[in-house]
Amino acid sequence: MKGSVLSVGFIPLVDAAPLIVAQEMGFAAEEGITLDLKRAPSWSSLRDMLSFGQVEAAHMLSPVPVASALGLGGAGARISAASVLSVNGNVIGVSRALAERLRAQGHDFAFNDARAAGLALIAAARNGLRIGVPFPFSMHAELIYYWLSALGLPAPQGVHIRTVPPPLMAEAIGAGEIDAFCVGEPWGSQAVETGLGELLLPSSAIWAFAPEKVLAVREDWAEHETALLGRLIRAVWRAGRWLADPSSHVLATELLARPGYLDLPSEVLDRAMTGRLVISPAGEERQVPGFLEFHRGAATFPWRSQAEWIGLQLAARTGLDRMEARRAANRVFRSDLHRQALNGIADLPGASAKIEGAVRVETSVASASGRLSLLPDAFFDGRIFDPAKE
Repeated sequence: MKGSVLSVGFIPLVDAAPLIVAQEMGFAAEEGITLDLKRAPSWSSLRDMLSFGQVEAAHMLSPVPVASALGLGGAGARISAASVLSVNGNVIGVSRALAERLRAQGHDFAFNDARAAGLALIAAARNGLRIGVPFPFSMHAELIYYWLSALGLPAPQGVHIRTVPPPLMAEAIGAGEIDAFCVGEPWGSQAVETGLGELLLPSSAIWAFAPEKVLAVREDWAEHETALLGRLIRAVWRAGRWLADPSSHVLATELLARPGYLDLPSEVLDRAMTGRLVISPAGEERQVPGFLEFHRGAATFPWRSQAEWIGLQLAARTGLDRMEARRAANRVFRSDLHRQALNGIADLPGASAKIEGAVRVETSVASASGRLSLLPDAFFDGRIFDPAKE
């Protein structure tokens, strides 16, 4: 197999692990490809690197390809999501001053009750909430809007959302520029580690199985380089399977900690991999099952229903036509290309869409081998999204 070098962009986050591991552990080499990993300073710069051909693929926020298809957030080529790289993995944090007010109100920082935490946050806010997210079109922003709106705080009207690159989140909260944040690990833990913030909630408490990052490629490149894309999908899928094994965590965090990747202590990175998070500078810990998923529960599968949910959320807050947004979003998550690449290798769902939010316990679903299970995917407020009825 002729070797090919693929230029792939990423942001320094733990959920870039499938790309880093694919290159460092030889899964890319097994497919006859080399990943030239390029670290980007922000999501806007990474989106533009992909759109304008500076990289062939990218570690990307799941709503970005959908937003792009809806004409939101800049010009450039149409973007497709060929795989989901990670599920969950974000944390919501607050400033030390806001944490003190929450404790004074009696909030227990249980870290598993989105309703209680959200109501306490709304009650403790003074003069509105300034919340930092890494990008306007991100699962961070969508979950914040969904969560607070469901609890009676009109969003986006009642919330001041500010864009802050993930590595600068701790600095922003320490400088008083924001009151709270939603960010991917390890940058929430870094705010705790530096004594600038405390953690209030994992994002999985809002939506238990939210597609966080995707393997994004330009639509035209995917159509012309389908075989090469298939090799990339397979390499990243095998890396995700390797990452799902707890015995891989020590080596994985050592790889991620290297200066060219995240350049942070491996023990801080390990918190996301194990789901054991330190939530305050006093050293309080919370265990979060399924905090970050790379493989289990068909985590890599780009469900068209997830794309439609994202499209409807974006349409609702930007005034776009809901049905048009759904149709455009549905075409962005390329379950067809994912199936083609992994046929005979992975046990894939029989369907390409599902009812989102309906799985309360691990549930077997129709698949090629009959051994595939989906993990709980409930929304905190009990709502479900049925693409066939919306």
